[in-house]
Amino acid sequence: MLSEKLKNAINEQINAELWSAYLYLSMSMDAEAKGYKGVANWFFVQWQEEQDHARIFMNYLNSRDEKVELKPIKEVPVAWNSVLEMFQETLKHEKVVTSLINNLAAIAAEDRDFASSNMLIWFIDEQIEEEENARDMIFAAESVEGDKYGMYQLDKELAARTYTQASPLATSAE
Repeated sequence: MLSEKLKNAINEQINAELWSAYLYLSMSMDAEAKGYKGVANWFFVQWQEEQDHARIFMNYLNSRDEKVELKPIKEVPVAWNSVLEMFQETLKHEKVVTSLINNLAAIAAEDRDFASSNMLIWFIDEQIEEEENARDMIFAAESVEGDKYGMYQLDKELAARTYTQASPLATSAE
């Protein structure tokens, strides 16, 4: 059984993950409207990943016999001035998510809830990857800033990104 504090925090995290998905979908649509189909694809994959993260938390609450409480998703921005600004906003946002995950881990540790602590390790590792990916994209966008051909090449490269389901959701073939 989860503590009330941890259950409520996980439900808030579900909302934060769905907000993140909505943010990345908005970025995808803005990039596509501006002709950056590869950038749009990169953010669309992010949208899918964030939905996975929400689902992992939902599955976890269900597995612990706790109720998932879906709440309204707050409005997200709908336009950015540049691709670079999108990736800078991504890094800023992922740092916020990292702090939220760290807060969940602190609550689980305080509760001596080892099952929850164990589940959260995947998210802690995932956030390291998310922040690194955002920093890499900032570097790439800065590298081509003002260079239309460079941006064209980066956009083509980002079009190749594919979605891979989060490992906690993968089912075994047994």
